Amino acid sequence: MAERLNGQGFDIVEAESGERALELLDQFAFDIVITDLRMPGMDGTQVIEAARERYPGIIAIVITGFGTVKDAVDAIKLGASDFITKPFQFDELLHVLRKALEQRRLASENAYLRSQLEEKYQFGGILGRSRPMQALFQLLETVARANSTILITGETGTGKEVVAKAIHHNSPRRVNRFVALNCSAIPETLLEAELFGHVRGAFTGAVGTRQGRFEQAHKGTLFLDEVGTMSPALQAKLLRVLQEREIEKLGGRRRIPIDVRILSATHRGLEEMIDAGSFRQDLYYRLKVVEITLPPLRERKDDIPKLVRFFLDKYGKREGLSDVRITQEALQKIMRYPFPGNVRELENLIEGALALTVDPVIDPGDLLLPESAVGADTSALTGDLPTLGELASRYVAKVLAHTKGNMSAAAKILGVDRKTLYRKRDELSQSDTHDDSWDIH
Repeated sequence: MAERLNGQGFDIVEAESGERALELLDQFAFDIVITDLRMPGMDGTQVIEAARERYPGIIAIVITGFGTVKDAVDAIKLGASDFITKPFQFDELLHVLRKALEQRRLASENAYLRSQLEEKYQFGGILGRSRPMQALFQLLETVARANSTILITGETGTGKEVVAKAIHHNSPRRVNRFVALNCSAIPETLLEAELFGHVRGAFTGAVGTRQGRFEQAHKGTLFLDEVGTMSPALQAKLLRVLQEREIEKLGGRRRIPIDVRILSATHRGLEEMIDAGSFRQDLYYRLKVVEITLPPLRERKDDIPKLVRFFLDKYGKREGLSDVRITQEALQKIMRYPFPGNVRELENLIEGALALTVDPVIDPGDLLLPESAVGADTSALTGDLPTLGELASRYVAKVLAHTKGNMSAAAKILGVDRKTLYRKRDELSQSDTHDDSWDIH
């Protein structure tokens, strides 16, 4: 067999036993192993198991006598590609080998094509195959390599911080820190110290010297979310830092050089704020060397099925559910909804559906969507449709009903602390719009 395979162009190495075969496998990554099934010492199934443990893609062919076909089938379950029963013609062996090689070639080609598609339809963890997202990926790939200051704009929930992280992790600065700061989440009196740091005694409670976000992001990237909420005084200080590339700690006198790439984001119209006199025009142009506008989800509905699958896998794994599926009717219901909260709202929808479902199949009844808005056009998001606050209240109510008033369980599902949930429960109890069909404890 070895001589005839050599004659067909195969490079053959022989082993007189299973033990010797393993020694050879430790020394070289073979493409194919052909083994008898019944042998003294280590048998063929053990050889195959050990070979595939070392090289998962290896082709294993089993040769067996007529009476041990069942054993050969068992070997295939361990990963053998095929088996041949004795006696056999050489052409039969050649056919099995060539078929197995062709199958491996096709599998390798398919894996390569899938990887190419995945690369084409994502950038830094952002998913999308729609035309707006393909244009966005091309832009992100270009700007990530540069050092320009970037302004990211888009509606709430479109993923502005995700895009900022993707830019950083695909830039030359990726070996250093990505530091994020939501300017709207910090009181104005503390925001300056949070940005630039402070020295001991700079204000009441400043018991020591502390680094600010600029110093933390040195050599890396600083992401300023909701930059439009900054006061005019702080805008002036930020402008000076962008111009001079140095900071002064609050209460300090020493100037500290910084090397930071600034990415900022806003869902507010900064140009309108400039016209109203609440945002500096010179700072706007400093921040907006490059502008990236994220499309809302309603303009990229082709991406919804892929996003749904991603969130099903993510939260299904967290909930201990395997092979989570969504029915076609449920997916169609999702596709008809305009998603004013964009990708964040879709993620919350899938997370909530998985938390409430009793089996790994999501059907329309598991989706907490307002029926009046399903199928509505974006322009129709007025009139009798509920606000996001009302939808949130309804969701809280349904989760409380599902947990039969167990506040700890409900807080875990909702991702909030119990104090926040108690406050929301009290609001629901006082609300005239509360749906009495949901039992609130």
